[in-house]
Amino acid sequence: MGMTTGLLGGAFDPPHLGHVGLAEAAIAHFELVRLVVVPVGDAPHKEVVLPAETRFRLAHAAFRDMPRVVFSRIDMARNGPAYTVDTVKYAEKEWTDVIFLVGADQFLGFPGWKSPDEILEHARLGVATRPGVSERKLKAVLKQLKRPERVELFAIPELPISSTEIRRLIAADEPYEQLVPVAVADVIDELGLYLA
Repeated sequence: MGMTTGLLGGAFDPPHLGHVGLAEAAIAHFELVRLVVVPVGDAPHKEVVLPAETRFRLAHAAFRDMPRVVFSRIDMARNGPAYTVDTVKYAEKEWTDVIFLVGADQFLGFPGWKSPDEILEHARLGVATRPGVSERKLKAVLKQLKRPERVELFAIPELPISSTEIRRLIAADEPYEQLVPVAVADVIDELGLYLA
């Protein structure tokens, strides 16, 4: 068993079975001692619909029954945008061996993030790949990084689900429940979230 801590950030607006699948695959692949779920407060790259505390509650509902998962408000506690470089600096002090988990599609944009090379000084990167993401494109990103050896790819089950699509289904009053954990659907229904 390693002493590696995984970090899973995201808007979780809402969290879905794709997020859960990624988390499960990462815990198994990297033999994580813990997985820290970090909902973002102010996402620099993304429009978020719901307030941070509501998204934290949804993330908690999605992952709370998984072993080794803990939750952190570090990104929500910041004033202003939450940059990954700040998150991993904090995490490294807290847990030493840290791996920051991203989807392959996010990784394709990684060179455009704030201080990508500095991120890799403080954390390794676990990139979740699924069928259909071009290996050529992934390799092209690795070539742009000073420390490509700090990046490790791992395969996750193919679940073509997006939060955007789930929000669209809910607003249209179409069934979405099969795309999210049961506890997440319960919170969405209870609070009447994403209704048009």
